Amino acid sequence: MRALLVEDEPEMARAIVARLGRSGFIADYVGALEEARAALQCHHYGLALLDRRLPDGDGLELLPDLKRLQPGIRVLVLTACETVSDRICGLDAGADDYLAKPFDLDEMMARIRACLRRPGAAAAPPVVLGKLSFDLASHQVSIDGKPLVLHRRELALLEALMRNSGRIVLRNQLQDEVYGFDDDVQGNALNILVSRLRKRLHDLGAQVEIHAARGIGYMIARAPQE
Repeated sequence: MRALLVEDEPEMARAIVARLGRSGFIADYVGALEEARAALQCHHYGLALLDRRLPDGDGLELLPDLKRLQPGIRVLVLTACETVSDRICGLDAGADDYLAKPFDLDEMMARIRACLRRPGAAAAPPVVLGKLSFDLASHQVSIDGKPLVLHRRELALLEALMRNSGRIVLRNQLQDEVYGFDDDVQGNALNILVSRLRKRLHDLGAQVEIHAARGIGYMIARAPQE
C-alpha cells in the first residue's frame, strides 16, 4: 500500500518513512500542503499521515481533497496540537485518528492497523523481507509465493519479529507474545524456538536471518546477498 506523509520536520519524517517501509508500505514524503496536493494527483494512496502546523497552512485543510480524490483513504493526524479541542477539531474534520507528538512509532503502527481494519479501508500490505512474506491481518506466511504452515508458537514468534523487522525485540516482549500465562516455560525454551524457526526459514530459502543480541533479544533482517 502507498502512504502519503505530510510532515515538515525532516528528522521525524525520515523515522516515520523508515518505520512504514519496514511494515511493507511505500511511503511518499512531502513537507507542505501544495506538494501534497500535487502528489494526490499522481498516485493512489490508501493511507495519509498529516502534520497540522505546515509552512503553508494547517494539515486539516487537506482533508477535503484527500476524501474527494482518494475515496476510502484512511487519515491519521500526527501533530503537536494536543489539546482536547484540537483532537475534536481534527476528528470532526474527517480524520480517522489523531496522535499527539511526541509519540511512539509502534503505537503509530498499531493505530494505522486499527484504521485499516475499519470497513471500506484498503487492506494493509504484507510485510516482505527477502523471499519471506507475512500478512499481519490474515497471519498467512509464504516464501517465494509458496504458503508456509507454522506451529502456533513459531507463528507468534515470527509475527513479533516481522512487526519489528530490522530492530531488536526484547526477550521479555517475545516471551509475552509467544507464551501464555499458564505455560510452563523453561529457561531455554525461547532459544530453542528461535533456533528451530531460524533453521526452517534457512532451509526453505527465505533469505532472512534471525540475529541474537546476547542477553537482550532477537532481530530478523534480510540475509546479505551473495
